[in-house]
Amino acid sequence: MSVVPADVLPGGAVAAEPAPRAAELGPKARLWPSLAAVYRAQLSRARVARIPLLFVATFQSIGIMILMRGVVDGGGEARAVVAGSSVLVVAFVALNLLAQYFGQLRASGGLDHYATLPVPPAAVVLGAAGAYASFTVPGTVVTAVFGCVLFGLPLAHLWVLAAVIPLAGAALAGLGAALGLLAPRPELATLLGQLGMSAALLLGVLPAERMPEAVRLARDLLPSTYGVEAFARTFAHGPDWAFVLGDLAVCGVVGVISLAVATWAYRRAAVR
Repeated sequence: MSVVPADVLPGGAVAAEPAPRAAELGPKARLWPSLAAVYRAQLSRARVARIPLLFVATFQSIGIMILMRGVVDGGGEARAVVAGSSVLVVAFVALNLLAQYFGQLRASGGLDHYATLPVPPAAVVLGAAGAYASFTVPGTVVTAVFGCVLFGLPLAHLWVLAAVIPLAGAALAGLGAALGLLAPRPELATLLGQLGMSAALLLGVLPAERMPEAVRLARDLLPSTYGVEAFARTFAHGPDWAFVLGDLAVCGVVGVISLAVATWAYRRAAVR
């Protein structure tokens, strides 16, 4: 007497077992929660290391204004010096330091760590850019107040820095991140970041009226120029707010473009 397995049918065919269900994947990480997580992580990591550099950026801008005080008496040139020196703090941190950070991150293989995380590439770029730009707020405000007192400019419209800092910071941070991610070596990323900060110094702090026409054209291509112009216009008696909003809008558009380029550069660097 033979024993027939239970899973064998009388016709000799083996009963087909139901196919196992595929494991359900978790939902994709959304942009804003991922951005907030990367921002907090970058802010906590860079807090100790970047605060001394923030003091350097602030003292550098204040020193430039003190030197320019012996050359510029007042008027439009004083407004340009104070506005340019204030935005220079943003350029030092958001452009120079961010280019160095992403250059070192690419060289050390740190991008591989971020590539394994379930976060969109835009969240990595925006989170790091936002964290670095946040360090510029105290230094920019201190520089602006000191410059107004030094040159006798009104303090009534300093609130416009609430728009200038994030918009100029986004434009410069996107440029710095793109330079760091596209540079083949970290030394070149550092060099490009320092050259960008030097351009922001020479083209942003010095009055445009004293520049040659070719240099003025190069100044118009610098992302921080429009933040400087918007801030400088607020020192005039009865500011033309239409021009101020126009400069801020241009700065915001440049910021969106530069951050988009930085996101593309991050994807390009992460897959190599």
